[in-house]
Amino acid sequence: MKTNAIRILESLRIAHEAIEYEVSEDEIDAMSVARKIGADPDCVFKTLVARGDRTGVCVFVIPGPAELHLKKAAAASGNKAVEMIHLKELLPLTGYIRGGCSPVGMKKQYPTFIDETAQLFDAIHVSAGVRGMQVRLSPGELLGAVGGVYAELI
Repeated sequence: MKTNAIRILESLRIAHEAIEYEVSEDEIDAMSVARKIGADPDCVFKTLVARGDRTGVCVFVIPGPAELHLKKAAAASGNKAVEMIHLKELLPLTGYIRGGCSPVGMKKQYPTFIDETAQLFDAIHVSAGVRGMQVRLSPGELLGAVGGVYAELI
């Protein structure tokens, strides 16, 4: 199965590996995904969508075990404050559902910030755009694909 995110990575000629796993509604968090695909949880990054008071919608990509530090996210994105969007806004804003939100291929190119710890790894995992599939790729390639920047977010 090819998702929109994978098609975009292919069109950009970015080396990646799609990894499928069994989905259950109560195990869509990054820690469960890491266990299912046999990956270090620190290498499985989750995609969070927030709204800044100055810039509007922003995307933050952080390690699965971590929590987004809202003040750091605000500083990185040029806002005084950011708050997580409501779950009901996720699909209309991004085209993705909870547990399947990829930083690649959203409906609109939002400012994207990847936690600086991603640089510690040769490869990280992010959602491929559907529940049950991750994509493994170089953090630098992901950064380029989404036009993002590294930032201290956790």
